[in-house]
Amino acid sequence: MSAASVRAHLSHSASAIFTLLVLMLGSANATLSTNFYSISCPKLFETVKCTVESAISKEARMGASLLRLFFHDCFVNGCDGSVLLDDTSSFTGEKNAGPNKNSARGFEVIDKIKLAVEKVCPGVVSCADILAITARDSVAILGGPTWDVKLGRRDSRTASQSAANNGIPAPSSNLNQLISKFSALGLSTTDLVALSGGHTIGQARCTNFRGRIYNESNIDSTFARMRQSRCPKASGSGDNNLAPLDLATPTFFDNHYFKNLIEKKGLIHSDQQLFNGGSTDSIVRGYSSNPSSFFSDFATAMIKMGDISPLTGSKGEIRKNCRRVN
Repeated sequence: MSAASVRAHLSHSASAIFTLLVLMLGSANATLSTNFYSISCPKLFETVKCTVESAISKEARMGASLLRLFFHDCFVNGCDGSVLLDDTSSFTGEKNAGPNKNSARGFEVIDKIKLAVEKVCPGVVSCADILAITARDSVAILGGPTWDVKLGRRDSRTASQSAANNGIPAPSSNLNQLISKFSALGLSTTDLVALSGGHTIGQARCTNFRGRIYNESNIDSTFARMRQSRCPKASGSGDNNLAPLDLATPTFFDNHYFKNLIEKKGLIHSDQQLFNGGSTDSIVRGYSSNPSSFFSDFATAMIKMGDISPLTGSKGEIRKNCRRVN
């Protein structure tokens, strides 16, 4: 081999080693990307959207339920799909934590989406990423904003019922508690108010708003009486009776939620805390009069929430079934 050939061979080998090191480094420190599956699963978005549209067409409330799943996933050890794991004889998941038991729903829809995605690109897309896309599609389908979803999350092999009980803000939370819970995850007060605007769709159970409609004074009296008609004062009676979180347009994503708060018609205590003479009053007023500002801040906050402690690179796994580890 000539000297020139040796130099060329060594140069090629060095280049190959450098490329390998870059790939390894990228795997260890991977970041989320909006085009993560553009090559490995080009039909991902259309596959997810088709199933979400079908589910919402059958039940408009499902859009809110799917959005809530993503929220409840990200607030517990990051956006890792842990909320989807079923309990077993040897594994305790998050589905029976206080904020989720008899409340979190939409798991069957996620199963259908995962099944459809597995058909077009088996073993490629994580359940955590499916939750992120599904949340975006649900909001957009119901009239809300859209955004480019960052992807590349992997699925957790663990879950934490205690973290779900302690990390997800309770309906009884006051403003300081809400701000603290969100701040602990890197979310600002503006993010808190914007994300709370997700309650412009969906429904709540009587057990979560009984205390407000019977015991609080910062509530419209006519609104309170209307809600009392379906939510008896006695605990245990009608606990699962539902009421819309947004009285005006419960199945349409808009800014009526904030208008309701100004009129003291927030259904849940923690919602009305956002407009109760505190530091967030001005943000609520702004969103109530400027829906485009709300939409923009909501999309920004959803992207920030999706960045909470994702598993990337070689961490976690790509679950075959969202309900159990591989």
